[in-house]
Amino acid sequence: MRSTLFLPAKSLAVLLTMLVLFSAQPVQAQAQDIPASLTMGQAVARALQANPQMAALRAQILGAKFGEKSARAAFGPALSASYGMRYDDKPVAGQDKDIWTLNLNVRQPLFTGWRLLSTRQRAALIREQAETRLTATELQLILTVQEQFLILLKAREQVRSAQDSVARLRSHLQRAQAFYDVGLQPRVDVLSAEVELAQAELELLSANNAVLTQIARLNTLLNLELETPVDYVGELIYLPYEPNLQDCLDRAFADRPDILLSRKAEEIADKESKITASAFYPQVKADLDYYRRGNDPGVSGDGTRPDPWWTASVGMQWQVFEWGKTRYAYEQARQNLVALRQETAKLRLDVSYEVKALHLKLQEASTRIAVTRKALEEAREAFRIAQARYQAQVGTNTQVLDEQARLTRAETGLTDALADYQLAMARLFVAMGQQNPNLTLP
Repeated sequence: MRSTLFLPAKSLAVLLTMLVLFSAQPVQAQAQDIPASLTMGQAVARALQANPQMAALRAQILGAKFGEKSARAAFGPALSASYGMRYDDKPVAGQDKDIWTLNLNVRQPLFTGWRLLSTRQRAALIREQAETRLTATELQLILTVQEQFLILLKAREQVRSAQDSVARLRSHLQRAQAFYDVGLQPRVDVLSAEVELAQAELELLSANNAVLTQIARLNTLLNLELETPVDYVGELIYLPYEPNLQDCLDRAFADRPDILLSRKAEEIADKESKITASAFYPQVKADLDYYRRGNDPGVSGDGTRPDPWWTASVGMQWQVFEWGKTRYAYEQARQNLVALRQETAKLRLDVSYEVKALHLKLQEASTRIAVTRKALEEAREAFRIAQARYQAQVGTNTQVLDEQARLTRAETGLTDALADYQLAMARLFVAMGQQNPNLTLP
């Protein structure tokens, strides 16, 4: 028997409308989640929150926490149970051939040669190591976003410079064409101006493509679709920063995650050597057993002895001799620790060099900014004079084009210096183990 439900047309329309609204809600929520504009600090924050690599590292930390709890639980007593049936072809008089047994055992380790303690301490170090690895990855992701953000700002400045160059060359072409039309300049001046204008337009196209490429790169770092329309807001500015080199080195040695990771690796190796050395000592444990035996699956007794019964015992097991196996394993673990200590010493040397090089790079970029600003001021004045001389028919077309090219190079030089300065600052903060998402002065 089949029944059919009929709805009025008005009710059906309401139901369809509700279904459409509910199905559209995830899309609307996703659309609202896409930011319209982002500063450098906001871009860094979103990358740290949305990047899949960060989610993977957080899962590793959670797993390490469970491992630490597992190592801590090993200190407590363990409960085990056994239940089974044994068939005896020639039983003792008065007994069945089928014998069912139940045993409950509680075992408490009393002394394990510090193996349990070292294992628990190693698990805690592994958890701390995972947290430090997350911090290290955060620093690298911050630096990557900042680098790509600054490259985008640099590309935008290059677009602006290319647009100015195109505007200047187009104006000069019009002037050269006017002089040629009245017979004051030769045709070659017009052709030279056209070639320079075409080259400038090609450079403008390349600069625009560089901007679009950088936006796509930043979108991928922020876990956004390539074509997501996000306005990355910022500008290349000069913030005088002159840190003391020794302060930078002290911060790096104290805060750099890779140095902390190296120290954690040393501590873990030390605990592993102690775990290996625990085999040198006796293993002491206590057992409490509960027994039941019977002729049926209910283990209700077989009439041969009181049922149930308990036993308690303390036992020791000591592996006295095994041809140096434990000693060699212990020596291997100690040598691994020595190797890790030497790697930490080398890492400190590498960090010293990196911080020193970036400190010098920052100073160099700061000096370049002052020099390129002067060069840009001089190039603008030289181009103005060349234009005025050409307009007065006392200068040549070649002089104007040369000064225009020099002005463009001066603008590019200042843009490069500003970008290099902020890049050096971002890298120096990361080299010191410092998070500075907005790239502001400390």
